[in-house]
Amino acid sequence: MTQLMILLQAGAGANSYTSLILLGGMILVFWLFMIRPQAKKAKMAKQFQESMQKGDKIVTIAGIHGTVNKVNEDGTLMIETSPGSYLKIEKTAVSMEWSQNVNKNNAAAAEKK
Repeated sequence: MTQLMILLQAGAGANSYTSLILLGGMILVFWLFMIRPQAKKAKMAKQFQESMQKGDKIVTIAGIHGTVNKVNEDGTLMIETSPGSYLKIEKTAVSMEWSQNVNKNNAAAAEKK
């Protein structure tokens, strides 16, 4: 009977190590595919928002197209949406992906001319 108990305890110990290794692997995969790319994207967006300057063409997350007229010290921008029409928006409301696509399309159109 004692030999049977020893065998069961040895099997339970190996099972717990396997569970720990699987849990560690799941955490690693979650970090590699979810957390790390999201943090990288957030860092790029912050750099994009900090590098905006007068004359940049932008698109907000609401889809408003405009040109940066003034960068304010309080984290806001004055954008010109049409000649003589200005909006004050937060820097965080600018979409990095959409703004880059608009600027890429404008550059491609300028090269064709």
